[in-house]
Amino acid sequence: MYAVIESGGKQYQVSAGTVIEVEKLPVEPGQEIEIDKVLMVVDNGKVLIGRPFVEGAKVKALVQEHFKGPKIIVFKYRPKKRYRRKKGHRQLYTRLLIKEIIA
Repeated sequence: MYAVIESGGKQYQVSAGTVIEVEKLPVEPGQEIEIDKVLMVVDNGKVLIGRPFVEGAKVKALVQEHFKGPKIIVFKYRPKKRYRRKKGHRQLYTRLLIKEIIA
């Protein structure tokens, strides 16, 4: 059994016991959350597709930790104009452990 969920504008395929990294959620580590934006659920060949979300379907997940991703360098440059800008960015993420899928 697996499901496709939406979080932070991105889609993730999850099943019970998997660990995913999503954009930072406003939840403390150690708390359990329910994700109700379930786009699709597959259970032993039975497929439920939402329009846009599957009604009554939820995914329970445990928030393990918050962390920062790798540093990304943003460098803007215009030739022959003496224009250079260098900026770094580290995205904040939340690591989730998927407990169960309720369809």
